[in-house]
Amino acid sequence: MTMTLTTTRISPDWPCQVKAPGSYDWERSAAKWLRELVPARYASYPALIRHPVLLARHAEIQVQHEIRVARTALQTARADLPRLGMPESVIEHTIKLYAAEVLQLQHIARSVRAVSQALVANGR
Repeated sequence: MTMTLTTTRISPDWPCQVKAPGSYDWERSAAKWLRELVPARYASYPALIRHPVLLARHAEIQVQHEIRVARTALQTARADLPRLGMPESVIEHTIKLYAAEVLQLQHIARSVRAVSQALVANGR
């Protein structure tokens, strides 16, 4: 009896918290990871629990909004923070924080897209 070994090539953006597509219980690990990206009240909605693709869609929207918020905070920090009495050192640190957050959120967005595409391909 010959068994064919199949491998799934995972994107570099694939989240380490999610098992590889096609492996045992991977959809559950995907849903668990996606629930961590949305507000708790959404994670408990029955439709999002039963349909991980809907949960992935909502996570994509959520992360895109977070990117917009972080970009706005970054773009306005230099003008707004001095008016709040923040010292220059705090302003510089805050700008670096927001820039790093934008990059992290962009990576998360790519990860959510990868998981979403795998869920859709799997018919979930």
